Amino acid sequence: MDEEEPLASWAARWEQRLWPVGQLRAVRLMDGRQRGAHVAPGEPRLIVRWDGYQWLPETVAEDYAAAQRILHGIEGGGAPRPGRSVRRPRKAPGRHRKP
Repeated sequence: MDEEEPLASWAARWEQRLWPVGQLRAVRLMDGRQRGAHVAPGEPRLIVRWDGYQWLPETVAEDYAAAQRILHGIEGGGAPRPGRSVRRPRKAPGRHRKP
């Protein structure tokens, strides 16, 4: 039989699966099922923050573009805020197999 995992190691593993505390998420302000974030780009979005137990309302963005600027830390004309990491571009597409 397998040994049981200690509760402390299970709890540590479980914490890693959850969202990091302070993570932001945009939710469309509408009734019904939530669909893709890009659907209806002119509708307002609710920005919520994960506190470790629940999503708490943070602010309201006027549309999809404003929500993305808030989520990714972009100020005004597109310059990222200092202290925020910027994703590096991926490798250029090319052949996947050698000839």
